Amino acid sequence: MSKIIISPSILSADFANLERDIKRVEDAGADWIHMDVMDGHFVPNITIGVPVVKSIKKVTKLPLDVHLMIENPEKYIEPFAKAGADILTFHYEAVNDVPSIVDMIKSFGIKAGMSIKPKTFPDEVLKYLEILDLLLVMTVEPGFGGQSFMENCAEKIPVIKRHAPENLIIQVDGGINAQTAKICTNYGANSLVAGNYIYKSDNIISAVQSLR
Repeated sequence: MSKIIISPSILSADFANLERDIKRVEDAGADWIHMDVMDGHFVPNITIGVPVVKSIKKVTKLPLDVHLMIENPEKYIEPFAKAGADILTFHYEAVNDVPSIVDMIKSFGIKAGMSIKPKTFPDEVLKYLEILDLLLVMTVEPGFGGQSFMENCAEKIPVIKRHAPENLIIQVDGGINAQTAKICTNYGANSLVAGNYIYKSDNIISAVQSLR
């Protein structure tokens, strides 16, 4: 997969003008819309839920890349899938039975992703790569936008790449900008999530293009 999938995170958008801000990244050439769902338990912050996903589905043609930073994700897979998620990513650290969660997500005809936090070693998840559509490597501690990139986390990417099937999407989220994007893609990532770098930029089109 040569094309780098750019998935701007609406965590950095203006929530009073979400439709406008989604259109801005859509017009700038973004591929997906990344939505961070936080529950205040798995991570120390609360963001959006099913109604917001449902509303955004009506105003964009781009796939909705929904990252569940929540405990007990199995309870919420069906509502988010029905609300319009095209990719649902759960956290490895939040579940006991990875294959059953993956099966549940895929039963709705959407892509199944799994995310790993900075302290999780890649060896722990290699056995699941064959059943996943996407593996998300967090290069910050999940929970808040605007944190600094942790390069030691990006060093997991080549390990994952070596064991991954060719069609696996390796996504990176956390502190992504033009410089750190290059580090990640050189390591083998093919999807990048960026929030502040895109939304706080003076030129959103240039910001999106610079990540490729």
